[in-house]
Amino acid sequence: MEAQTQEYRIRKMCRSDLEKVTSLEAACFSMPWKYKDFEEALTNPHRIYLVAETDEGQIIGGCMLTAIAGEGDISNVAVHEDFRGRRIATALLQKLLAYGQEEYHINAFTLEVRSKNIAAVRLYEKAGFRSEGIRPNFYDKPKDDAIIMWKR
Repeated sequence: MEAQTQEYRIRKMCRSDLEKVTSLEAACFSMPWKYKDFEEALTNPHRIYLVAETDEGQIIGGCMLTAIAGEGDISNVAVHEDFRGRRIATALLQKLLAYGQEEYHINAFTLEVRSKNIAAVRLYEKAGFRSEGIRPNFYDKPKDDAIIMWKR
């Protein structure tokens, strides 16, 4: 499962990516996952983490899917700030949704997104997600509500 573009390819995360993925997460989020969290994802049969990697081996994006009771929970969608605006998150999300449908037979996907992250909300809406609720004060650093979105 690999997608190739002119500047990056999308593939499953492997053990040698853990340091780079952890660094990407720290650069993108105020409360990042740790190395051990991503390490666990490698051995969890209900999880897949995809990376976007340049030809030089730089991890420039990533996202995770967790299969739970026939549904897919999407998390950790991140793109390095130097590479934003190039539709990398869109490509990662499309690949992740396809993987969830093909490998886990999932047709309902959910995620939470910061209410103030307008670019991410638009990305998810373009991918077919719709707001179905709010989790007040879900996020810290800074405090923010989460919009609960579903694609069914």
